[in-house]
Amino acid sequence: MSQYDAIVIGAGAGGGVAAYVLAEAGKHVLVLERGRRLAYDEVGRDQLRNHRLSLYGHNTGPELDGNPRVFVDPGGAVQVVRPHEGPYHNNAMTVGGGTRVYGGMAWRYMPQDFRMASLYGIPEGSSLADWPITYDDLEPYYERAEWEIGVAGDGKGNHFQGPRRRDYPMPPLATNPQRLLLGAGAARLGFSTFTPPILVNTVPRDGRDACIQCGMCVGFACPSDGKNGTQNTVVPRALATGRCELIESAMVEKVLTDAGSNVTGVSYFVAGQRKIATAKAVISSSGAIESARLLLNSANEMHPRGLGNDYDRVGRNLQGHYYPGALAIMPEPCHDGCGPGISIATCQYNHGNPGIIGGAMLCNEFIKLPIIYQKRAWPADVPKWGLSAKRFMRDTYTRSVHVQGPVQDIPNPEARVTVDREVKDKWGIPVARLSGTTHPETLRTSEFMRGKAEEWLRASGASKVWSEPGRLQLSAAQHQAGTCRMGLDPRTSVTDSWGRVHGHDNLFVMDGSLHVTNGGFNPVLTIMALAFRNAAHLAGTH
Repeated sequence: MSQYDAIVIGAGAGGGVAAYVLAEAGKHVLVLERGRRLAYDEVGRDQLRNHRLSLYGHNTGPELDGNPRVFVDPGGAVQVVRPHEGPYHNNAMTVGGGTRVYGGMAWRYMPQDFRMASLYGIPEGSSLADWPITYDDLEPYYERAEWEIGVAGDGKGNHFQGPRRRDYPMPPLATNPQRLLLGAGAARLGFSTFTPPILVNTVPRDGRDACIQCGMCVGFACPSDGKNGTQNTVVPRALATGRCELIESAMVEKVLTDAGSNVTGVSYFVAGQRKIATAKAVISSSGAIESARLLLNSANEMHPRGLGNDYDRVGRNLQGHYYPGALAIMPEPCHDGCGPGISIATCQYNHGNPGIIGGAMLCNEFIKLPIIYQKRAWPADVPKWGLSAKRFMRDTYTRSVHVQGPVQDIPNPEARVTVDREVKDKWGIPVARLSGTTHPETLRTSEFMRGKAEEWLRASGASKVWSEPGRLQLSAAQHQAGTCRMGLDPRTSVTDSWGRVHGHDNLFVMDGSLHVTNGGFNPVLTIMALAFRNAAHLAGTH
């Protein structure tokens, strides 16, 4: 048994930052990471087993066997799913978490994103609410995340962004042929564009090389180590203080409390043995699905429904992102094979769309492997095999363009995580059970954005445009959020504005679970900014 100032569960976007802030502040920190530190070669380059296309497996944790979840589809059918299967809604489990294999788009939420209920009202059946903090509260920590993790971008390019005091630390990505085409189309439609911000070195920085523009970015590790995640920034800095200990392949079973509500530590499994570690504070940074699962599995006599769950709020409001968009074939080649591929974005439609709640950023897609083009981006009127398929691939791959964006989810309290007492993982811990769908307003916004993507491609000179309509479903995969939402009222939220779990002064959540709404953007920079803010507050108050 060991005593620490803080135990951090998970070394991803939130946990890596929290461990660093606390260790730098002089605290003794234990980080328990379910996965391992993976060498570049261990992540590999398998185009059929990665976090972009996991047909037969994936390239980070969790292991395919012994880590099931239960998924209930909208029709009520129940299935037990493995980590690489779509209904699992998996995020990478390794040191760095999803930041090890993400694309790294580094968006600040807009000021409006923190007050969606005030702007739009609350649709019937939804749990839409304002955040208990504002953009201005988070802005200094957005800046800190951009500079300490490392973001490349043009700080003046996005005319719709909230105020910022400082530009990005690195210049934006280089242009490419798609930017020229889509820029001309945007000019014809009369809206502004800019180069999207990204957590990638565009110049050598912090002793690591710049991006080498390889063709395998999202879903893979970076060959130059120029993609900035917690595994190569804040986690090494935390360990370098000598006050942070990282235990890999450690599965946390439950958070422990005394006879009252004071958290005393955690029990966890490592190398087949159950161990206990004690601390003055415990921080769950396991992602929205696993953090909710942990709080629910930590039920005891004093808290029979789980920690922070007196009002049945833990696990509700599970969100992710619909990703509407459209694809097109251009008259001339515009796919140059150079990664990351993203080069142009607009925030013209994030808000201010008549009759629509919220909206989304639109951007050209990351470089797409041929197999992903064939599996996920193929027009319905072209066969997927045979001579005509070969001809279509040969003739169109380098002329294809994909525009898409993450839609602002309208939360539904019935989209949720519970635990399944019948199905257990290899440690004997009840697994997460996922059920429900997003709110129908999300689908309506998604269809609006799909139309805008098509319009942009046609204005850019496309000879063929196609897209797929959305359907009502759960959307909680790599951008999962919302299950331990922040708020002022314990009856409608799980934590306070600092991520402290209601009813437990020394239990915190620091990951996407806190998000009241998930923005019309990739959420990782907001996860990091909140972790910088909340961990600094914790270091100063405990």
